[in-house]
Amino acid sequence: MAKQKGIVKLKGTIGDYTFYKTKDGYMARGKGGIEKNRIMNDPAFKRTRENGMEFGTAGKGGQLIRKAERILIRQASDYRLTSRLVQLLMKVIKSDALNERGKRTVQDGDMSLLKEFDFNEKGKLNTVFFSGYTPSFDRGTGVFDVAIDAFVPNETIDAPRGTTHIQLAAGVCALDFAGRNFEENHTFSPIIPWDQNLQAALNLSPTITGGGTLPVIQVIGVSFFQEVNGEMYSLRNGAFNALAIVGVDQV
Repeated sequence: MAKQKGIVKLKGTIGDYTFYKTKDGYMARGKGGIEKNRIMNDPAFKRTRENGMEFGTAGKGGQLIRKAERILIRQASDYRLTSRLVQLLMKVIKSDALNERGKRTVQDGDMSLLKEFDFNEKGKLNTVFFSGYTPSFDRGTGVFDVAIDAFVPNETIDAPRGTTHIQLAAGVCALDFAGRNFEENHTFSPIIPWDQNLQAALNLSPTITGGGTLPVIQVIGVSFFQEVNGEMYSLRNGAFNALAIVGVDQV
């Protein structure tokens, strides 16, 4: 894949080359490659097949996580989320020491590698929400508790220009990668003025079924709003909202 340069940009196919537009600009790629039948059957391509199977596993794993956290992700994500998440899940899969190549899984890998993953690179949690919160997860009860100390919003949270209000969120989900199922719950704080007034301590405690054995991820998010004539609007359509994985519990 190559990037087109010059004044005239092409779209379509000319000879053995295809020209197309992406969010990264105008691109071009050549036609050709090895026949699919050979890749699927030739022993020389065993590693290629193994890599392809694990890439597929990472893709399905990323899809499951996005589905599980879809309500919160709708408020905080970027257009590269899918590829970034798959790339990280490939690292998780490669850390699986139980299964042979080509059959390694997300759930048998080191899922702690997902911790601190930001769903929106334009709004990273650790550069937005500085301090004053303590997350904890109890597998026995299924409670994900985020204890937030009393805080002054415009000192604790770095908001983009135009912000008048903020909202905090916490989410927890148990992921069944093999069965393609999940259990998820989330909680939102009230919408809080982004000012110098001290806000009382609060807890966000979304809960799932306790005592399970599935891997569980926990997320925290911050959303920004602008008040106009008494109505709250998501600031710049949520372009700078933050959402990140802050904990992973794996049996």
